[in-house]
Amino acid sequence: MKLDQQKRLISRILGVGKKRIWLDPARAKDIKEAITRADLLALIEEGAIKIKKKRGISRFRAKKIQEQKRKGRRRGPGSRKGKKSARVPHAQVWVNKIRVQRSFLKELKNTGKITKTQYRKLYLLSKGGFFRSISHIKLYIDKEFGVKV
Repeated sequence: MKLDQQKRLISRILGVGKKRIWLDPARAKDIKEAITRADLLALIEEGAIKIKKKRGISRFRAKKIQEQKRKGRRRGPGSRKGKKSARVPHAQVWVNKIRVQRSFLKELKNTGKITKTQYRKLYLLSKGGFFRSISHIKLYIDKEFGVKV
């Protein structure tokens, strides 16, 4: 039984696409006889004609990927776009490095392993970007001041 005309009318009445209209197969005869707007609206009220939900875009895969990224997956060289400095800016790298170095120097000064003057000298060298890392500071202290840290 062809119900194209009825589907077209219903889509015009309700302002939805023809794909979203569901017609009850058991009531096909009644729907076929309905040719006016009033007839069709009555059938909608009775539940012989219903509107299907809109189809959306599934977020399942996106959520799954997001969950993996939270675990630290999917971050290999094939997933990276942009330079190292684009992912972590040079300024941020510097800030992280200098904070670690300064806290290390402060710790040495507070425990009494280096004097205030030594601390000041090392602090300024650190500020100038002389040291690459904490281990570099340790080597320098050992060589210059003869103190094992």
